[in-house]
Amino acid sequence: MAKQYDVVVIGSGPAGYVAAIRCAQLGLSTACIEKWLNKEAKTVFGGTCLNVGCIPSKALLDSSHKYVEAQQHMAVHGIKIDKVAMDVPTMIARKDKVVNQLTVGVKGLFTANQVDGIAGQGKLIAKDKVLVTAHDGSQEEITAKYVILASGSVPVDIPPTPIDQETVVDSTGALEFQEVPKRLGVIGAGVIGLELGSVWARLGAEVTVLEALGDFLPAVDRQIAKEALKILSRQGLHIKLGARVTGSKLSKAAKKSITVEYTDAEGDQKVQFDKLIVAVGRRPYTEALLDDSVGIEKDERGFIRVNDQCATNIPNVYAVGDVVRGPMLAHKGMEEGVMVAERLADKKTQVNYDLVPSVIYTHPEIAWVGKNEEELQAAGTEYNVGTFPFAASGRALAANDAEGMVKLIADAKTDRILGCHIIGASAADLLQEMVIAMEFSASAEDIGLTMFSHPALSEALHEAALAANGHAIHIGNRKRRK
Repeated sequence: MAKQYDVVVIGSGPAGYVAAIRCAQLGLSTACIEKWLNKEAKTVFGGTCLNVGCIPSKALLDSSHKYVEAQQHMAVHGIKIDKVAMDVPTMIARKDKVVNQLTVGVKGLFTANQVDGIAGQGKLIAKDKVLVTAHDGSQEEITAKYVILASGSVPVDIPPTPIDQETVVDSTGALEFQEVPKRLGVIGAGVIGLELGSVWARLGAEVTVLEALGDFLPAVDRQIAKEALKILSRQGLHIKLGARVTGSKLSKAAKKSITVEYTDAEGDQKVQFDKLIVAVGRRPYTEALLDDSVGIEKDERGFIRVNDQCATNIPNVYAVGDVVRGPMLAHKGMEEGVMVAERLADKKTQVNYDLVPSVIYTHPEIAWVGKNEEELQAAGTEYNVGTFPFAASGRALAANDAEGMVKLIADAKTDRILGCHIIGASAADLLQEMVIAMEFSASAEDIGLTMFSHPALSEALHEAALAANGHAIHIGNRKRRK
């Protein structure tokens, strides 16, 4: 007889494992199916985020940032360090240790919350049946009152530069370099391309980023994006905009290199690299996930169609995370997982999709939430802008980390905060204060009247809010009204 559960979750990334744990906490018998195998061919939970995404990339970003700090920025503090060197294999091993600790942690959370973790490929074969194919080829069916699809996403590849995971790698392969490439190419100036490019540029690689679009970071507020381009270029990222890759050719030498062909405003171009990272985006992963007879609807881009509550067109089947519409962000998927679990328990939880924070973990970090100026101008919304540079922050100056700014946008009539955009140290953590404020419909005046500790980087939020209404104390006021 087939095993029976209240809920079966397919996929144990942030959306899936959070959904499974919350379902179990709410008294629903729950199983979570995961096919991921680690380097030792053992099933591990956590999906792309923990294994080859958010966590390992941040481990490398932090290691490489500490290297740059030791190499370039300690002398100003009076700290003298001779012969700074990076041991790349040790850095990679540390990254693997962090990943292992967290994936083992998810397994422990499953045990603590009585979630059954099942190893294998899960496939929805009916609205209440899932076929599990184990890694040895054996199969079993399990039944469920509800099924949550959380299969995640995979990197997009492009025909001109086929992935071989040796010379031409995707975001997964870029986490495994055992030495610093002398010449590194990156296709795509998005979040992944900039983060991975930054890691290896800090360690000494000559990094060239080829971006097909003519605008840099088009989803980011233009003022912030302009500042980011200036800072990242100064750090050694050679970012070529309007560069469309058309072909490539691998060398036949023992130590391979690749010649990439692209076109830009000046015509046809060629450039040679020792390694090439293809980081042009991600696509929903639905291979072997759905039997056609079930009738789950997908859109033209391959995303599973869902409503605002993440329900599919099939009763009792839900989908969350990267496999559905919206930004491919782990925290967005987590909140969707919680929402679905709680709605299965008759709670009316809802995700506020207007306040999904976004972060690029370069240094300085780039973070934003809500509307930017360009969006508000297009909508005809009148607004006020307040900005505050970290160069005027006592705490930032004391830390010798004063690049960037905070930008806050408020409605000109109601003073309600419409957006916040930050480039600077700890931008991700600072932004979260504004996400909370905006969730409770705070005004710029509310932030201006709130007491902030001194000295702190967060004072920049306070001053930007004051500046939105022409009341900044620590900079000159240039009140802007649109």
